[in-house]
Amino acid sequence: MARDVETLEAAEFESRLARLLSSSGQGNTGCVACERCEGCAGSTFCRESRYLLGCHYCVACEQCVECSHCARSKRLVSCSRCVACEGCAHSAYLVRSVGLVRCTYCFGCVGLTGKDFHILNEPYDREAYFAITRKLARALRLSVE
Repeated sequence: MARDVETLEAAEFESRLARLLSSSGQGNTGCVACERCEGCAGSTFCRESRYLLGCHYCVACEQCVECSHCARSKRLVSCSRCVACEGCAHSAYLVRSVGLVRCTYCFGCVGLTGKDFHILNEPYDREAYFAITRKLARALRLSVE
């Protein structure tokens, strides 16, 4: 039943919004084989995640959209194979990076766009990148698989 917007008082608005917020997001909608997830929709084979939309095989992620095979990441959009990243979009194979867009194979980078094979925002050739990041991942005890 729709109410006349002009008669909605601020206190009533706040009360109703608080009720909506407290009751929403707990269950999953249209998910397949997700374990210990909450508030996810249209996702498959995810674990221990919250508020995913259309994600697949993500573990311990939050607020990600259309991502796959990511772990311990937050607020990713259309990313794959990202580990411990935050706020990245349209990227793949990132580790501990923040705010990257359209990047691949970046480790510990911040704010880059359209870059490949970077460590701490510095470019490396492919061979050096993998040699360095393999050692770093081990030393930092990061599982990047």
